[in-house]
Order: sequence, then structure tokens, then C-alpha cells
Amino acid sequence: MHVLADLILIAHFTFVVFVVGGLALIWIGAAAGWYWIRCYWFRIAHLTAICLVAAEALIGMVCPLTEWEDALRGTHTEASFIARWIHRIMFFSFPESVFIVTYVGFAVVVALTLWLVPPRRP
Repeated sequence: MHVLADLILIAHFTFVVFVVGGLALIWIGAAAGWYWIRCYWFRIAHLTAICLVAAEALIGMVCPLTEWEDALRGTHTEASFIARWIHRIMFFSFPESVFIVTYVGFAVVVALTLWLVPPRRP
């Protein structure tokens, strides 16, 4: 079960990197003239991903990836080395309102970026 929990955590981390890193790459790519950052499907997937996170936060839903990982780990199991480090990078103890504002704000920035750096139509 630890291996499956670790795989879910890695998938979760990859999702976070896609959302956060994707926005950074779009801005850098727009300035550098990179053609691929205007890919319509990449941009729609990126906006959809952060809107999903923001919607979950607004309705008070726990991320399914977090729930699955927690269920697989149980309450008193020891996480692997990779899992411990990814957890330290991804999870913070702040009031829920901080996360809601952050996620919604990030979604607004991604939406504005979609308008300011428009994708090519397929």
C-alpha cells in the first residue's frame, strides 16, 4: 500500500508542478517567443486544472488524491523517503481561508494570462 500511496503522492505533486510551473512557463515563453506555449489544448488543460482546485476549495471539498493517499497510508504508517519530502514541499498548516484565496487568486491569474497571452485556435 505504501508504494501505491507514494505513486498517488507523486501524481499529486506532478499536478501541482503542472499548474504552478505551467503558468511560469507561459509567461517566460510569451516573453521569449516560444510557439508551444500558445497550444490551445495545453492552455485549456492548464486553466481547467486550476479551476478544479479552486472549485474544490470553494465548496470545502478535500482533494481526492489527498483522500486516497491518506486512506492507503492509514493513521500510523511510516511514509517513504520520497513521500516525506514531497509532503514537506506541498503541504502547509495555514487556515483554510488562506488556501481558498490563494487557489481562487491563482485561477484568476491563469484566466487573465489566457486573455493576455491567447492560445492559437485548433
